[in-house]
Amino acid sequence: MALDPKSHLTDLLRSALESVAPEQRGVAILLERPKQASHGDYASNLALQLAKAQKTNPREIAGRLIRELPVSVWVDAVEVAGAGFINFRLTAEAKTGVVQDILERGDDYGRSALGAGRKIQVEFVSANPTGPLHVGHGRGAAYGASLASLLAFAGFAVTREYYVNDAGRQMDILALSCWLRYLAQLGEHVPFPANAYQGDYVGEMAAQIRAAHGERYLHPAAAVLACLPTPAGPPLGDRPEATEPDPDARLDGLIRAAKDLLGEDWAYIHQHVLTEQLADCRADLEEFGVHFDVWFSERSLYDTGMVERAMARLEKHIYVQNGAKWFRSTAFGDEKDRVVQRDNGLYTYFASDIAYHLNKLERGFDKIVDVWGADHHGYIARVRGALTALGCDETRLDVALVQFVSLWRGTERVSMSTRSGEYVTLRELRGEVGLDACRFFYMLRKPEQALDFDLDLAKSQSNDNPVYYVQYAHARISSVLAQSGGVTTADADLSLLGGERELALCARLAAFPELIESAAADYAPHAIAFYLKDLAAEFHSYYNAERILVDDAAQRGARLALAAALRQVLRNGLRILGVSAPESM
Repeated sequence: MALDPKSHLTDLLRSALESVAPEQRGVAILLERPKQASHGDYASNLALQLAKAQKTNPREIAGRLIRELPVSVWVDAVEVAGAGFINFRLTAEAKTGVVQDILERGDDYGRSALGAGRKIQVEFVSANPTGPLHVGHGRGAAYGASLASLLAFAGFAVTREYYVNDAGRQMDILALSCWLRYLAQLGEHVPFPANAYQGDYVGEMAAQIRAAHGERYLHPAAAVLACLPTPAGPPLGDRPEATEPDPDARLDGLIRAAKDLLGEDWAYIHQHVLTEQLADCRADLEEFGVHFDVWFSERSLYDTGMVERAMARLEKHIYVQNGAKWFRSTAFGDEKDRVVQRDNGLYTYFASDIAYHLNKLERGFDKIVDVWGADHHGYIARVRGALTALGCDETRLDVALVQFVSLWRGTERVSMSTRSGEYVTLRELRGEVGLDACRFFYMLRKPEQALDFDLDLAKSQSNDNPVYYVQYAHARISSVLAQSGGVTTADADLSLLGGERELALCARLAAFPELIESAAADYAPHAIAFYLKDLAAEFHSYYNAERILVDDAAQRGARLALAAALRQVLRNGLRILGVSAPESM
């Protein structure tokens, strides 16, 4: 196994610290790569950390530490910089050793023991199964899947989970929408609510029911309308529209009418739309390279009594007002108290969310990560507050917020609305730009930043297209290795990699394991995409400046080994992001 420069330098500093300030031997030793290569390969702020207790100028302490450093054949030079930083410059041999390390470890290069097998659950997407996934869902899916892969690569025992909202009002609205389309197909036309689900898929599900069961669920439109509440009171002034029922109230009235008229048959309509949409969602995500270990049913929280049990544990923090039960969430940092049970006895979404998070913690996860849309920011405080009120450690919950996606076709911004059907589905986006472009482009911004998805750029085969640029680097190296005539790289003389570009590439490769750990700690898989772009750029620059298949066999072997190491790291990084590494393009 090749030298780990960071660990080696840490050991050297630890030894020097023992001599200079033994009473502070427990201080954490931090090493970072300077942003500017001219500042060396690694820098430590140890002297600045010691300055206050030592009551000494940090530069003086840095000089003392340097004098006490054990001699190392891997260190070329050490110097004091700035306010008291210690900058290390490694020997060429120390830098090029990473090539051997990569070739030995292969697919495991960069894999970390940071997680130490701790159990972590990543719950993501969790979109209501009320219609096809759209491009906004796609960003959450790409982020969550990449994060889960990153955490697994960093040594965590990861569970990928999808929370199925199969017990709420939105599913009732979808079931109603399907039934109204079914009635219309059989000649019974009930005015279709503007706030119901209107996509073509609703009519398709209605046609499935009609084909399988004929007129079994048919009721006259007049009977449906007769169940609706009539507007109360005279017009207000000269505004006759004031007598019109509230759109949501009318929608709820239609749902009640459907349940009353259909009776036990309502369960079939509800289950049919749930089954169809959930199956479509599963297939869509699988095609997107996103896989889940657990599909958790919201309904199961009610069927098992979990919601009631969670509410019972919260009893001392709940009060009754106007017939509804309220959780006193303001006592736990929320901006206002929240209803957990309405005056009609029905529990709110928040009640089932509390039960769900309690269930997560009871399953023994060391950490749970919720990936939510940015519009759920205000939800964080109330969930954390509820966990605290339940007597749980709310620090076991982390929430990653994913901002909205704006999809652009040329200069036209495409709007998306699940209810109206005016949206671009994830499946359509994937069909237009391809799986790899989808997955990579979603990672080109931090999750908390809004993303403009440029369709034209994603489809282009140019160096301006980042996924093409990275994949082309992998394919280019594969082509070179194929042309090499089967030369082995295991016994390459790496001391021949002395060029400035070659050493810079080695330094970039050596940073990959550190990147894995920092990105995992920050829940930042986008950092992998940024790294791959930089690595590809450095390789293309090297390739254009230097020949790899030179006549000299030893030199050729060293450069092929470097190329093979580069290809391996590109492949490892792309795998975390769910992007393919083509051999040719």
